[in-house]
Amino acid sequence: MTLDDLPTPCLVLDLGVLKRNLALMQAAVARFPGLTLRPHMKTAKSIEVARLAAPDFGPITVSTLAEARTFAEAGWRDQIYAVGITPAKLDAVAALNAAGAAVKVITDDVEAARAIAAHPGGLQALVEVDVGEARGGVAPDGGALPEIAAALGPRLAGVLSHSGHSYAGRSPAEMAAIAEAERLAITAAAARLREGGLAVPIVSLGSSPTAMHAARMDGVTEVRAGVYMFGDLFQGQIATHPLDDIAVTVLASVIGRRPDRNTLLLDAGALALSKDRSTQAAPRDWGFGRVLDAAGHPLPGEPMVARAYQEHGEVHAAAPLPFAALPVGARLRVVPNHSCLTAAAHDRYHVVEGDEQVIATWNRVNGW
Repeated sequence: MTLDDLPTPCLVLDLGVLKRNLALMQAAVARFPGLTLRPHMKTAKSIEVARLAAPDFGPITVSTLAEARTFAEAGWRDQIYAVGITPAKLDAVAALNAAGAAVKVITDDVEAARAIAAHPGGLQALVEVDVGEARGGVAPDGGALPEIAAALGPRLAGVLSHSGHSYAGRSPAEMAAIAEAERLAITAAAARLREGGLAVPIVSLGSSPTAMHAARMDGVTEVRAGVYMFGDLFQGQIATHPLDDIAVTVLASVIGRRPDRNTLLLDAGALALSKDRSTQAAPRDWGFGRVLDAAGHPLPGEPMVARAYQEHGEVHAAAPLPFAALPVGARLRVVPNHSCLTAAAHDRYHVVEGDEQVIATWNRVNGW
């Protein structure tokens, strides 16, 4: 089967690019002996990808209970569910752990910590620490940190942070500086708790850019990263991976041609591509995605999806498009701005390896 045999729109995953990206991160983490890579499966949501990213059922990070359940049943026991837990979800996590998993949860709330401590099931939790993103987490030097840790008591598993604000960086040097600020903050939080007599076995930090470019990791036990596996047009512009090493694309068909306007219409719109506009803040804005030919090669004029409707993508280019080679029904591939959101619209990957031959189909774990 080839890409020409697939219905469109659909998601294509290049295995060779995926393997290169995995090797790049593994090499980055290997610079720090003793540091564990805990891949975040929120982007890939795939058992087959997990086999490559976390071989031998190594530790992973998940973002939904559906992921936690699926990966636990497939053999990945050591997990961190890295979204703030609610008391209503504790029974589900405890059930997974009773069946043999070791799913740890996170919290930045003292009442949630008390609920975790009081739950009859086998639960462990990390305190989420804010290291600059200002999303979730408590201040490393604030009073909430020891209060939450004390409320967890023996169920305290460690501290955790996420440097999503690293996405504002634009160079390896800037990423390294953000990574060092995160390291200093999370290790200071761990030191405070240890000084208070608490055990803090896990000191977990991460984002793909900071994991790739950190200069130091002393005091940190593990690093979490996820989008590096696939990459995307935004991550490629902030030095997470080479710009051409983006493993996922959306295969689309030409459904309309407007030579007088130098535009094409594709059957991949907002629902197939997402409406993420992260490259708007990057050095190069790719609209709703870069358009390549069916083999994944550039086209004249560097076309992009400039407008996205629910099921329509309108392609614009800076040079005349090759309309003679692009009749209605012709296949093109769209490179995503944000692979996490684009992939979330699809239920499977059609796997290729450097060409148009489909060698496998891998299912995704969608839903919550």
